[in-house]
Amino acid sequence: MLYLIADGGSTKTEWCLKENDQVIIRVKTQGLNPYFQTDEKIRQVIRMELLYQLRTQGIDLEDVKKIHFYGAGLRDETKQRFHAILDSLFEADEIIVDSDLLGAAKALCGDQEGIAAILGTGSNSCLYDGEKIVKNIPALGFILGDEGSGAVMGRLFLGALFKGQLPETLREEYLSDTGQDLSDIIDKVYRQPLPNRFLAHAAKFIRQHLDCEPLEQLVIDNFRAFFRRNIIPYGRPDLPVNFVGSIAYYFEAQLRKAADQENVKIGKIMQSPLGD
Repeated sequence: MLYLIADGGSTKTEWCLKENDQVIIRVKTQGLNPYFQTDEKIRQVIRMELLYQLRTQGIDLEDVKKIHFYGAGLRDETKQRFHAILDSLFEADEIIVDSDLLGAAKALCGDQEGIAAILGTGSNSCLYDGEKIVKNIPALGFILGDEGSGAVMGRLFLGALFKGQLPETLREEYLSDTGQDLSDIIDKVYRQPLPNRFLAHAAKFIRQHLDCEPLEQLVIDNFRAFFRRNIIPYGRPDLPVNFVGSIAYYFEAQLRKAADQENVKIGKIMQSPLGD
């Protein structure tokens, strides 16, 4: 019997196919988020990217009997939608769809009480009792919230870049590297789909230029806002905060500086809840 487990984010989705706890194949597809994508778009991505790769590896889809999908944007009604999509594509005996936050908490804390957080394209956090999420300060997305995330980091970076708060040479280099101008950026953010994914793509450039002090400070301040608005209100300074996600992983030094300044203890930091 084959078991398919997935961690779905807004930028990418990681799939791991197992047999008796042994990893058979790992597959990456583009991000899947029912808040930003239609059911047909999600179905198309799974067919064209996941199912195609499984079939080319000789996997018989009828042998996939259990699917656990933990993803961004999955709450009540969207869980039902996503469950129906998977049910239409697989003949699995068991399909479980739940939030990426619960998947992260299980990966980070196991059966122990703790605070789990996601810092990727978006951000989220929860207080976990070792079995379930007992408290969650809502993320609210990259416009109203998502402090600490790649999307907000990109938004703050582009705002600072074009408002003269960062060196002009940095702006020139960014525009040259991306082949964009201000009108292109405005179009991507305000008129094109998945603006959060576009904004988060700036994280790679930011990481390569952290020797620019005001840029590193922007990153640290973004993380400090995450701690102040999403972690400290849990009122559990006794618990370390555990992280999963590419932003937490690749900006660990800045994350730890922000935690020190906010008197927050850091626990585990993992790139993916599916492990290496």
